[in-house]
Amino acid sequence: MADNLKNSKILVCDDDETLCYLLKEQLLEEGFLVDAVYDGKFAIESVKAKNYDVLLLDLNMRDVQGEEVLKFVKESGYNIQVIILSAQSEMKKAIQCIKNGAYDYITKPYDFEELVLTVNRAIEHRNLLVTTVLLSKEISKKHSEKIIGESKAIQRVLNLANKAAQSDSNVLVEGETGTGKELFAEYIHKQSTRKDKPFVVINCASLPDQLIESELFGHERGAFTDAKSTKQGLVEIAHGGTLFLDEIGELSLSLQPKLLRFLENGEYRRIGGVTSLTSNVRVVGATNRNLLEEADNKNFRKDLLFRLNVITLTIPPLRDRREDIIQLASHFLASKSPVRSPKRLSREAAQILEEYDFTGNVRELDHIIERAIIFAEGDTIQPEDLNLPIPAVFKGTTNRGGNVEIPSEVLSMEELERWHIEKVLNSNRWDRTQTATQLGISAKTLYTKIKKYELKQN
Repeated sequence: MADNLKNSKILVCDDDETLCYLLKEQLLEEGFLVDAVYDGKFAIESVKAKNYDVLLLDLNMRDVQGEEVLKFVKESGYNIQVIILSAQSEMKKAIQCIKNGAYDYITKPYDFEELVLTVNRAIEHRNLLVTTVLLSKEISKKHSEKIIGESKAIQRVLNLANKAAQSDSNVLVEGETGTGKELFAEYIHKQSTRKDKPFVVINCASLPDQLIESELFGHERGAFTDAKSTKQGLVEIAHGGTLFLDEIGELSLSLQPKLLRFLENGEYRRIGGVTSLTSNVRVVGATNRNLLEEADNKNFRKDLLFRLNVITLTIPPLRDRREDIIQLASHFLASKSPVRSPKRLSREAAQILEEYDFTGNVRELDHIIERAIIFAEGDTIQPEDLNLPIPAVFKGTTNRGGNVEIPSEVLSMEELERWHIEKVLNSNRWDRTQTATQLGISAKTLYTKIKKYELKQN
């Protein structure tokens, strides 16, 4: 059996207890995890309680028939793949079950090798469906990029990330906005034994509490007004893989105990559910806050923090790894420039980038290069194309419009940041979404900066 199919969970449901026992033993020898029940009502309860990949389902049983179990599975939205076990005389029923959503059918007496092949195909089909769901919801992110940088600072973190990938321990990734925390989380996943399983992302700052809980843990049909069907949570979809909780410092105090419980024993309940479910995921959290200070201020649970930061990665800001700036800029130029008209940095533009402090870090550099490619008139990016404060050595150079006022006095970092944010806000007519994108920061961070510096629209 392929490694990525090992430990897949199978539920066998047949009222012939001898057949159930033999089939379970055979499947266990193949490396599957197998449970067996002898009636449809127990199959339904088992499906509610555990995350199965495949259900081998007999049609004729004493109390609840196989068709009813199949109907429940499909109407409730489970991704479990149903394979019908049917007698030759039940062929019409089996074919109807295929039309109603079953993956395939096997006739009794079954050929075990054929059955295993069908089970393997069903598991691969389920994995493909899960991947499709992740892509359609924009949960699965772009393919893992190479982490760019030769500086000692980034190489130390990369070395620790490689070590972290070899364990199953939870990881906390700390760093300022735009430093690449999600990239490191995905890197750890891709280097781990879970690499063939889902990498699932949720931003804890982007949704209100109830929606985050529903996204994380799912909900039962009828749990609230719009809950028209059972929904799997991300912890269930990520089973076997990695769950990345971005901006975990924004998670409300009311949700933190539920996450803590899940981290402690892998157990959770869907909203509106009474049954405890389990899922095996590795959790990687990321934050731009100091969670220890947040815990001291009673904004974050210390027990949750200690569960999360078994391994802590602190990503250095770009200003602390200046030797990587040009290498990163060249990478973005190569990936974003048109193939037929590649761009390059002038010596002066490169020097400006090396001296700039990048409050938005790597993300800001990415956006600066993307914008410069658009503004550059030739194949060389000049200082004015960067739309950045120009150092004194280049004071004779202005942007092409000639209307960018460069502060002549020496400014503190905070003063320079205030000036730059106000300049970009004004150039975008105070469009906060566009300004945040250009600065490489979140809209929430921009709002905080506007409040901090008491900026007002003219």
